[in-house]
Amino acid sequence: MGDPTLIGTITEVHGPVVVIDCQRLPPLRQALCASLDHETYVFEVHQHLDARRVRAVTLHRTSGLSRGMAVYDTGAPLHVPVSPDCLGRLLNVFGEPLDGGAPLETDAYRNVHVRPAALSEAVGVSGILETGIKVIDLLCPFVRGGKTGLFGGAGVGKTVLIMEFMHAIISLYQGVSVFAGVGERIREGHELWKELQAAGVMEKSLLVFGQMDESPGVRFRVGLTALTYAEYLRDTLKREVLFLVDNIFRFVQAGSEVSSLLGRLPATVGYQPTLATEVAEIEERIISTRKGAVTSVQAVYVPADDMTDPAVSAILSHLDTTVILSRAIAAQGLYPAVDPLRSGSKLMDRHFLGDRHYTVAEAVREHLARYAELQDVIAMLGLEELSPVDRRIVHRARRLQRYLTQPFHVTAHYTGIAGVSVPLEQTLRDCEDFLAGKYDDLPEEACYMKGVMTA
Repeated sequence: MGDPTLIGTITEVHGPVVVIDCQRLPPLRQALCASLDHETYVFEVHQHLDARRVRAVTLHRTSGLSRGMAVYDTGAPLHVPVSPDCLGRLLNVFGEPLDGGAPLETDAYRNVHVRPAALSEAVGVSGILETGIKVIDLLCPFVRGGKTGLFGGAGVGKTVLIMEFMHAIISLYQGVSVFAGVGERIREGHELWKELQAAGVMEKSLLVFGQMDESPGVRFRVGLTALTYAEYLRDTLKREVLFLVDNIFRFVQAGSEVSSLLGRLPATVGYQPTLATEVAEIEERIISTRKGAVTSVQAVYVPADDMTDPAVSAILSHLDTTVILSRAIAAQGLYPAVDPLRSGSKLMDRHFLGDRHYTVAEAVREHLARYAELQDVIAMLGLEELSPVDRRIVHRARRLQRYLTQPFHVTAHYTGIAGVSVPLEQTLRDCEDFLAGKYDDLPEEACYMKGVMTA
């Protein structure tokens, strides 16, 4: 990036935002820096106020900054070091180690603000990415090279599902995972790091964290840093990459904080007026090319369980598969708490999935939907008042509900139940048997938290 040159001085400090009087106007998104007590502070230019002054967001704490402090131009936007040795590491928004290890040794840097791959380089989705999780593979299958969102309020299991996907992609596909912890609690980040080490998959993973207590500028840009590493692994190492974000809603929240600090008027429900553009900027870079595939799984916090929230709607418009986690299902002890009637995929299509998968998935969904319709009748009049046909549907739907639960590898340490991974072919065979009445005499408990059904 070259040696920094003096560009101006700080004139105002407003929380994480500083106003800098410049000798020449730096371009938007340029990285500027200042030095204090042998520590380098990095600023990112966000607004031109007039012919001399810019408003920049600091990517560090601002205590100690003062008016008159010299600011230097790095000559480029924020860059991060890239190297094949990045796998197995825990990094921050600058690509610096958080794991106590040595800095990445490299001569190569990548700009975190690169444009998406050219349309001519992009390739479309290419089939189902099996995860070994029955309810997802059957009813809302992941798409290789696609984007999946895990929607749910607090405490319904988004992070556990994301960890299970990391385990699956590494063990089933020998791919690599890049995890973006956007506004993560340090406790959660530490637990994830230690669990991946214990599972033996950390050497195929890269964790990038912008923690909850850091500047909104860090939380706003850490997703782009992680995506830059995913693009490097895709383009240079030509690997199958699983890109995970937990939680992309906190990226929107950080953007809202930055927008308010910059003095922009809020838009719908208090969100930033640039919401759709900011979400599109990160989502449009998650793309597969001829060199490799990037498949993305994003946890999305749903405020007050309201799926019509503007941030949720903006993210939803970019996704191929929607997995909605339900608090009511979690309350019944059915994990993963996926709502089978509200979750789905744009590619839930007979031509894409094949006749057998499509037919079985629709039959399972029909049974579960009919059971949901009849629940009020059952609560008021009792199961005995239903017709024989409806009674049979309810019995089979309850068994299917329990069959679609499953113990996870990443929770085995807490539950004492060994995790299982079920191939899609086996899930289809078992569901066909349930629908045909093969397990009608089996107690419901015998279907709960099982991997494969045995006659």
